Amino acid sequence: MKLVNAEADADPATIRISVDTKATINVGPYSRGGRSRGLKAVKASDHDMMPKEKLVPGGILETANGKSFLFFTASNKTSDFLVDGIDRWWTGSQERLDAVKRIVVNMDNGPECSGHRSQFLQRMVEFADREKREVRLIYYPPYHSKYNSIERYWGGLERSWNGYLLNSVETVLRRAGSFIWRTVRTTVTLMEGAYEKGIKVSGKGKRELERRLQRSERLPWWDITIHPLTVY
Repeated sequence: MKLVNAEADADPATIRISVDTKATINVGPYSRGGRSRGLKAVKASDHDMMPKEKLVPGGILETANGKSFLFFTASNKTSDFLVDGIDRWWTGSQERLDAVKRIVVNMDNGPECSGHRSQFLQRMVEFADREKREVRLIYYPPYHSKYNSIERYWGGLERSWNGYLLNSVETVLRRAGSFIWRTVRTTVTLMEGAYEKGIKVSGKGKRELERRLQRSERLPWWDITIHPLTVY
């Protein structure tokens, strides 16, 4: 992985991104273990047994320049949510990244994006074909996700907003959008609609999907390359 990442960083036609989702945020007047920055202490509830609203955060960090993109859903953490976030990031960055021909994606092997998750892989194949870009999925092994660059970003974000009450969706988005990482302000969006759990590719579709995946001989579940379909 270290060699792959170094090669990606040295290639001007390649961009490397670190992608991950984070624990669900309970939206409400709940204590988050931080300290308030005002003259008076912020009063907060010490438990959240039945929160009315929740948000699932997903994040993309461009490792070379520190640009970050956060996307949230009030629905479920799924493969489709994750790929929709990648789609949204790419659409918003496409003009800036027009010269990029390859995208290297660093991830942990979470259930919504693992090398076994057919729906995630199918959506990434569709992304590669549509955008005519090569995609390489590089996974960190179990218990090593802390080395994924975005984990340090998550830690900084947590420290920045733990002293505030995240008591509304608007507050969560505003606080996230105010966070600056490596001198770059975070871009934030809320994903609309519901994400259904349990969607997967099966049968003939799964066999066709596997033909589109170039799996590493040594690490077939941890290093997967997707070449865009060429139409003559």
